[in-house]
Amino acid sequence: MSRSKDKTKKLKKFREQIDRIDEQILKLLNRRARVVLKIAEIKRGSEERFYVPHREHEILERLKRLNTGPFPNDALRIIFREIMSASLSLEEPLKVACLGPLATFTHLAAQRHFGSFARIIPVESIKDVFEAVVEGRADYGVVPIENSNEGVVSYTLDMFMDVDLKVSAEIMLEITHNLLSKSGDIKMVKKIYSHPQAIAQCRRWLERNLPDVKIVDTSSTARAAELAAKDPEGAAIASDLAAKMYDLKFIKRSIEDNKNNYTRFLVVSHEFPPPTGNDKTSIMLSIKDKPGALFEVLTPFYKEKINLTKIESRPSKRKAWEYIFFIDLEGHIAEKKVMKALKEIEKYCIFLKVLGSYPKSDVMNKGVEEL
Repeated sequence: MSRSKDKTKKLKKFREQIDRIDEQILKLLNRRARVVLKIAEIKRGSEERFYVPHREHEILERLKRLNTGPFPNDALRIIFREIMSASLSLEEPLKVACLGPLATFTHLAAQRHFGSFARIIPVESIKDVFEAVVEGRADYGVVPIENSNEGVVSYTLDMFMDVDLKVSAEIMLEITHNLLSKSGDIKMVKKIYSHPQAIAQCRRWLERNLPDVKIVDTSSTARAAELAAKDPEGAAIASDLAAKMYDLKFIKRSIEDNKNNYTRFLVVSHEFPPPTGNDKTSIMLSIKDKPGALFEVLTPFYKEKINLTKIESRPSKRKAWEYIFFIDLEGHIAEKKVMKALKEIEKYCIFLKVLGSYPKSDVMNKGVEEL
């Protein structure tokens, strides 16, 4: 037998194995779905929620521990997130509000966290995200809180002062900007559409590669993709999701000047999950205007050996020179040392509000989204 025929025979054998494995996976997926429907029947008529985020977290963490490879954990998380999202849609599809339009990075973050089968509700502002959850038009909301290059999103912090919602999760998304067009041909580009922030983050690449091309500011990267889809001489700086939604081709992937570009998003809802053992707590407080007041507030965390991962101050907008502090700390509000520290600092505060305790997020990176 010739070498080429032997190779063809081996390939056929392995492809047949893959077909049989795929059939088994399909049978198991449907078997899993039938169990999900039985669970839904038990929950129906009770006060128990269909979506239990800490249960999803437990499943994903358990599978990662069991995984011996070579299948990568990042891909495992994406696939099982989609399986759980599809299963949940058999019970009751989740409604998730996020800053619109569709195909923005906030939409991408929401899809990564809740899966493709969640019903995404795009709204016009961060305030509208909070209101959609408060009014019951959405089960959850996703809002940006900070970017590694641009800093904190002040308006999101301000909303927590006025709205009584909880932080139930965080999403860490690696931000990548792509140059997209209908043709995928850089020679045809005469105009580039994008949000000013995205343009600023790709400035050096644009100056090196397209120095004479007209730049047009848009309200979002998704709007830029929409315009590029209608303009044969236009291109957009936008996300992978925008490329898919507007049927655009990649001229160049990852044109951002700083490759370490991350945005942290918060998931807001009416409640937060129980402890997982690897959690973070967000609080908001205002302190008395006197010497050493901030020191008094921070000392209990030091005594309890609680690591603070973020401290941000904002004017209260209620009284001149009065400030609100937003603090992220490691641990869950249900933990004794966290409760003890918060009880101690409460006597030094004008007010203290626990925004939520939630699992720490892994970075959801580029490359995985191409699966």
